[in-house]
Amino acid sequence: MKARTYRKHVLAARQAAVAQAAEPKARRAIEGLVRALPGLLAAAVVRTDSGSTLAQHSATDQLNPATAAAYNAEVVRQKQKAMAALQLSGETIDDILISLSTQLHLIKLTADGRQFIYLVANARDTNLGMAREALRHSMEELE
Repeated sequence: MKARTYRKHVLAARQAAVAQAAEPKARRAIEGLVRALPGLLAAAVVRTDSGSTLAQHSATDQLNPATAAAYNAEVVRQKQKAMAALQLSGETIDDILISLSTQLHLIKLTADGRQFIYLVANARDTNLGMAREALRHSMEELE
């Protein structure tokens, strides 16, 4: 096996081990959201660097949280790049809100920025304050 291929293999194995260790915490975070938030349509715990989903939940067949999470990881990475380009030192992303006509999409990052929770809620059944509070409590499971 070539050295470069070996390094990729070792890195992939390490990332898999980290993901497996993180999964119970990620599942607990998602379970907390399901219990706490009426109107929850979907949620996922996502690695920021790769966009891979550690845990997910969907109350509808029309929304695939893993697919949405991968795209939203790119949103997070681009916002981090924009902050660096603007030299916003000392600032961190607390959350990112995307409001649609009938849905709230929230992204909340862990303190180290390595993971985030992606949440989709029905805007008629919940409000932004409820969603942010549920995210705050679920985030405690990850940190």
